[in-house]
Amino acid sequence: MKKYNFGAGPCILPREVIEKTASAILDFNGIGLSIAEISHRSKDFQPVMDEAMALVKEILNVPEGYSVLFLGGGASLEFCMIPFNFLVKKAGYLNTGVWAKKAMKEAKLFGDVVEVASSADENYTYLPKNFDVPTDLDYLHITTNNTIYGTEYHKDLDVSVRMIGDMSSDIFSRPVDVSKYDCIYGGAQKLSMAGVTFIIIKDDVLGRVQREIPTMLDYRTHIKKGSMFNTPPVVPIYTALENLRWIKANGGVEAMEKLAKERADIVYDEIDRNKLFRGTVKCEEDRSYMNICFVLNDEYADLQDEFFKFATERGMVGIKGHRDVGGFRASCYNAMSVEGCKALVETMKEFEAKH
Repeated sequence: MKKYNFGAGPCILPREVIEKTASAILDFNGIGLSIAEISHRSKDFQPVMDEAMALVKEILNVPEGYSVLFLGGGASLEFCMIPFNFLVKKAGYLNTGVWAKKAMKEAKLFGDVVEVASSADENYTYLPKNFDVPTDLDYLHITTNNTIYGTEYHKDLDVSVRMIGDMSSDIFSRPVDVSKYDCIYGGAQKLSMAGVTFIIIKDDVLGRVQREIPTMLDYRTHIKKGSMFNTPPVVPIYTALENLRWIKANGGVEAMEKLAKERADIVYDEIDRNKLFRGTVKCEEDRSYMNICFVLNDEYADLQDEFFKFATERGMVGIKGHRDVGGFRASCYNAMSVEGCKALVETMKEFEAKH
């Protein structure tokens, strides 16, 4: 039976990326050693780092004056590194979900933080709109895709201040105007395996804070050392490189965006048609292309465990919703096929017919 990985993260990767990583772990480029055991400072690994950084810039059309980093610690470490390096007087945060709220909590340790807008009043089932952004902010922090609640900004915001974006779960799924941001970051387990964090950072905005920054938490340290101040997560970076090559070969972010919309339309159309299910996002324009969240209608709520078992038996893996919202979640990252989405839809139709 074929399985379809709808897990929210770590998530589905292109099969060829998995196979090339597996091959490199056995023998990297025919050198007789595994990529898992070679020195990160060797002549064999340096091209991996160089190409991965260059491809990020090429695929996202990153302007001059930005650096790309591959570090450890995940987005959660970035929640404190961002204010450590950027918060001089006051920062603004959009509170659109659990991860945005956690980022805001960390920032409050470093200075004045204002909640510019929030959708917490309705359990994050919509994205705030028509809010006023103070003009005296050092930055406005946004979480572009909310994996738990299934909301997503599909375009870059047009605001009067510089932005910092947590794009952990939708990076490389659409074009981004990087010039609007001082920093874009994310845990890369939607680009690679778990263990590496990507950061795209505007060089000339660093060094403005007066506080002492620990060496490992200072972005300038890692820019100066090319992400190799300490040992980087070598294998996840290699997997990221192979995925970046795959994205480029398959049409770049423009093609990824088109595919994301196609997949989302297939699944959302069935959610809206099927009498058993309903989507959890209040406003259709806020629906995420990456994380499609849905529940059983109230009169069928007692079928939740049965549907989960039914879908799992048909190869739908990882569709259980986050514990904070329940229900189901079909995560459709770049490597998810249209075939997988159609298989999920057929499963939903079968279950409807059964009941």
